[in-house]
Amino acid sequence: MLRIRPVVARIYIMRRLAALVFALFAITSVANSATAQSSYPDHPVRVILPFGPGGVADVTARLIFEKLSEKLGQNFVIENMPGAGGIVAARAVLSSPADGYTLAFFSNGTAISVALFEHLPFDPLKEFVPITAIGYFDLVFATAANSNFQTMGDVLGTARDRPGTINLGSIVVGSTQNLTAELFKSMSGTDIVIVPFRTSPDETVALLRGDIHMEVEFYAALKPSLQSGQARALATSGAQRSPELPDIPTVREAGVANFDVTSWNALYAPAGTAPAIVDKVNGALREVLADPDLKKRALDLGIDARGSTPGEMDALMRSDIDKWAKVIESGHIPRQ
Repeated sequence: MLRIRPVVARIYIMRRLAALVFALFAITSVANSATAQSSYPDHPVRVILPFGPGGVADVTARLIFEKLSEKLGQNFVIENMPGAGGIVAARAVLSSPADGYTLAFFSNGTAISVALFEHLPFDPLKEFVPITAIGYFDLVFATAANSNFQTMGDVLGTARDRPGTINLGSIVVGSTQNLTAELFKSMSGTDIVIVPFRTSPDETVALLRGDIHMEVEFYAALKPSLQSGQARALATSGAQRSPELPDIPTVREAGVANFDVTSWNALYAPAGTAPAIVDKVNGALREVLADPDLKKRALDLGIDARGSTPGEMDALMRSDIDKWAKVIESGHIPRQ
């Protein structure tokens, strides 16, 4: 027994030293992590957009993140990576460390992609965490100025009296505009004919030429025709009237109960990003989005600039995934 005691003592001391080293390492790691988070950002941050340059999403993002750069003292650099379903952009974010220096710009199109793609190679609910909404925007139902339809009620009355005679234009099948048209058809109980076009300009030309009776499109794309008096807004798609068109009734007001389509843009981070970083970006962005000058400039683009909590954004994403999955199924739109 006397021979064993020194051995036991050495083992005991070695174990205690190992535990002490481990504790010191853990404390140092936590301290370094906390320091890194408190100093965030200490170098430029990439924001990956699933859209090309020059569009409304790109212009809006540059406007907002320029202000965020000024507020946090580091550049938030926009990188455009367009591609079907936002797959290219999402992969670029997921291939980077979850350290807050590569962030994802999502939209309601992301929710549509979850429902539309048979095998979407990323999961926005599991592989990303929401930071905040950035802005909300409605769609506009419009006719040509010389149309006999003066109100959405006129369109609905004709569609019900003469099924199959009203042509409603949208852009490509599976887009937000196209699925909004499908939802309108379903919820109004009308037999309208949805005509998809390749681009928004193609669709508007068809409207002004009289090839279609009505189109559904985002305000920014319709704004020139509305302001020139060539087109007339009949209704907007949200639950409340749009800030940019306060005199135009909603589809709900026109008689389609519970109709509500509000598009959105939001900022997300890869799952595993430190909550302190998410909170810091959320707080800074919400302050930026509340700036009256920025809100006015965004509204000129048809965007209601408003932030949210991460929880509110998560609930909206989940709700939209469910909504568009039902529209895709009822509209017999083939999954990609």
